[in-house]
Amino acid sequence: MNIYQIFLDYKARGEKGLFVLIDPDKGEPAALREKALSAQKAGAAAVLAGGSHLNRDDFDAAMQAMKSVLSIPLVLFPGGATQVSQYADAILFLSLISGRNPQYLIGEHVTAAPKVKKLGIEVISTAYMLIESGITTAVEFISDTRPIPRSQVGIATAHAMAAEMLGMKMVYLEAGSGAINPVPVEMISAVRKSIDLPLIVGGGFKTPEQASSAVKAGADFAVVGNALEGTDNDTLLTEMVRGIKAVIAP
Repeated sequence: MNIYQIFLDYKARGEKGLFVLIDPDKGEPAALREKALSAQKAGAAAVLAGGSHLNRDDFDAAMQAMKSVLSIPLVLFPGGATQVSQYADAILFLSLISGRNPQYLIGEHVTAAPKVKKLGIEVISTAYMLIESGITTAVEFISDTRPIPRSQVGIATAHAMAAEMLGMKMVYLEAGSGAINPVPVEMISAVRKSIDLPLIVGGGFKTPEQASSAVKAGADFAVVGNALEGTDNDTLLTEMVRGIKAVIAP
């Protein structure tokens, strides 16, 4: 199963999708399995697994639990080289191009590459861009990089264009976990017009309307994670998927 081709097919059809981000640190394998199953039942396009910092030492067990109930892709969203698992269908090989810290531009990749190669995990090279969100997020703190200011649309589009010219396969605009403000729709729209690659946008989506606004502006996939930690997360998830799928690209 070619996961990247699945994502390309979404874009070719003008269809929008929701990625559900599950942090392996937030729950035991059985609870993570239920979260993954809920995402699939709601109609999510894929489950992303990973976080800025991993405390657990049974990452493979968490991944295996989620993989056991999924027919949709289970894709690694790694915060570092340790977040690699044989149970993933693919890995977003994230290069933090908005920052200038070599560890997250190439360093972690060099460490992870031999294991990724050995396991035969499908690699989707992804340009990862942090966007100012009104708070210092975990990924900003851990990566020791500054996000692109919300007002600097031109800087964001130039980074995205450079990523495409370098041969990367996807662009990910990230406000960050727990963001106060999601990525501005003006920035999403400008980036969309500047590249032909699939565009992912995440961070700060608390309502179905916010997620729908991102895909209306040009994102192919919206990512939601923290917003689903509430008590009625299944209902919110279903509403987000419904709202996103109702958007058709022009």
